[in-house]
Amino acid sequence: MAKKFTLYMVRHGQTYFNIYNKLQGWSNSPLTDKGIQNAVDTGNKLKDVKFAAAYCSDTTRAMETAQKIIDLNEASDIDKPITAMNFREEFYGYYEGTDMDQAWYLAGAPHGLPTFKAIEEKYSIGKAKDFLKEADPFHQAENNEEYWQRVDAGFDLIKSNAAIKDGDKVLLISHGNTLLSVVERFGKGKFDVSTRPENGSLTKLEFDGDDVTVSAFNEK
Repeated sequence: MAKKFTLYMVRHGQTYFNIYNKLQGWSNSPLTDKGIQNAVDTGNKLKDVKFAAAYCSDTTRAMETAQKIIDLNEASDIDKPITAMNFREEFYGYYEGTDMDQAWYLAGAPHGLPTFKAIEEKYSIGKAKDFLKEADPFHQAENNEEYWQRVDAGFDLIKSNAAIKDGDKVLLISHGNTLLSVVERFGKGKFDVSTRPENGSLTKLEFDGDDVTVSAFNEK
């Protein structure tokens, strides 16, 4: 039977790669002091929200953010998050750890689009994934289809959790490009996906079986 629940998607705290403007998909860099504070601030905001379950990707930036929020929560009976690779950020392949602007220039320039924003405005964030895979000399970066196959399997993981009942709230620590991708797909054009969500910000998805809507994006 289809379940209705609210998914609280929080972007992880600031990392060193965030400061350096580097693509950080499956690669990892530690949380900065500000990043730890991001997690604490969000944890304090959500401390009275009762979560039926908590999830995050298997990257340290997501796990540390999730644990900090769980530790501060006073309403839930959760000790630690469920981790899965399905919740990782987009895999950028050869461009992992490279300058973000340079990588998107190399992806978009062959199509006359020199920035991520230009690709998104003319086509979509999904098309940006396809362009990056084309530009990757190893073609190992995820294209849009590969990306969603993995992430949708993650959503299925949450939906299949018997502990989650109708009306429950579920926590998921997520990533910048993933949040943009989710909002582009389910937001029905109501939200500005040209601006990256802030570290520690909250985005909410309303699940009703296979029907998903976005009720909030990039809330501080």
